Amino acid sequence: MQFKENQTIYLQIAERISDEILLGHYAIGSRIPSVREYAALVEVNANTVMRSYEFLQTQGIIFNKRGIGFFVSPDAKIKIKSYRRNEFLKNELQTFLHTDIYTQHFYGRNRSHVQTIHR
Repeated sequence: MQFKENQTIYLQIAERISDEILLGHYAIGSRIPSVREYAALVEVNANTVMRSYEFLQTQGIIFNKRGIGFFVSPDAKIKIKSYRRNEFLKNELQTFLHTDIYTQHFYGRNRSHVQTIHR
């Protein structure tokens, strides 16, 4: 797996697992690979994958059956989409709303003029 430098590896792995769930590679209620299996698959330390699994578990996307493994939660797809929508609204949309293109398109003015109006 090729990793981006602008995001932590464990979040990239969590994102990949979420994509695999959305695409149906892991069905609702099915077991996902063990931490060691997934670490070997993506060629990272098992601790990094464990951190990804803990993150996904915190989000309610997967759950742990002690001694058996991790499984896809019944509402995993809804939770993934909700998480991604919230992240978009929190990060991407805010960045977009502060660009000159948005300002010029919706206000027909330059950024400094719009900022002056909104003060």
